Amino acid sequence: MQPPENPNNSENNDMSKPMDGDETKIPGMSSDATVQTTAVDNAAPTLEQQLKEAETKAAEHYDAWVRAKAETENIRKRAQTDVTNAHKYAIENFSNALLDVMDSLDAALAIENATIESYKNGMELTHKQLLSAFDKFGISVINPKEEKFDPHQHQAMCMVDSELAPNTVVQVMQKGYKLQDRILRPALVSVSKTAEA
Repeated sequence: MQPPENPNNSENNDMSKPMDGDETKIPGMSSDATVQTTAVDNAAPTLEQQLKEAETKAAEHYDAWVRAKAETENIRKRAQTDVTNAHKYAIENFSNALLDVMDSLDAALAIENATIESYKNGMELTHKQLLSAFDKFGISVINPKEEKFDPHQHQAMCMVDSELAPNTVVQVMQKGYKLQDRILRPALVSVSKTAEA
């Protein structure tokens, strides 16, 4: 009598036999069970490649930083030059306006047989030219005769008895000038006293 066949043994025997058409292949594995590394190399960069990429990026960033630093330095130098030129040539336009006045004075002095009347007429015209230049650049005259004394625009030289109200400018000894709202020179004035009882 033969021993009964174990059905599990027959399956084990079948599994131990290789199946030619049904053989399963694992990617990256060869038949001799060695790992193929070509697919892995393409998927993840090596440390050497990563280092080269990092060095390239660092060089790019350093180059950009050097360029930005140089540009900033150039802008700073340009701004400094502009400020220096602004201080140096701030009154250029005003100076050009004064040249006309100077030309008139030179022309008046060049006349050999001038009379007092012609000098006076020339001086009046030159004075008008100068006032025109002042007006063009915002310089105005402070002439406060018979106005209330203003310590911001006037400088009192003396107090005098007068029929005018107290603290009123009686006489202007020297006119003042202001540039826009800034006082260039206060007017020198004499001021009326407060009436004594």
